[in-house]
Amino acid sequence: MNHYDLEEGALLNLDFSKLKKVAACGEDIIPAIAQDHETGEVLIVGYANELALNTAKIEGMATFWSTSRNELWIKGKTSGDFLEIIEIRVNCEQNSILYMVKPRGKGACHTKDENGVPRQSCYYRKLNSAGDLEFDQ
Repeated sequence: MNHYDLEEGALLNLDFSKLKKVAACGEDIIPAIAQDHETGEVLIVGYANELALNTAKIEGMATFWSTSRNELWIKGKTSGDFLEIIEIRVNCEQNSILYMVKPRGKGACHTKDENGVPRQSCYYRKLNSAGDLEFDQ
């Protein structure tokens, strides 16, 4: 499946092998969730290593470790659509972090809507009763 069909299509094609790929990236990482501080909407789920967490604290922007590119990813550093950190929370078992953020720019997702505007969240489709994806209005 190509990127366009994956990101814009109605066919469900979940990547159940993602965690295997994450484990193969060779980094010690934990899940890192970015959530809108005001609305509570989950914007992005990614991963962070110690470098990403330290960079996030210094830069004040949600920062992840890209498991596909195997490099540091400061969300919005190039696009301008960054996520300003309000606070960083740690779960009870200290194996995931939650970035409470204020979106800055046009959107949080790298995909764009039909008007070319970055989507507010990476969760812009929902699974309907037929098992297909539909855009959330």
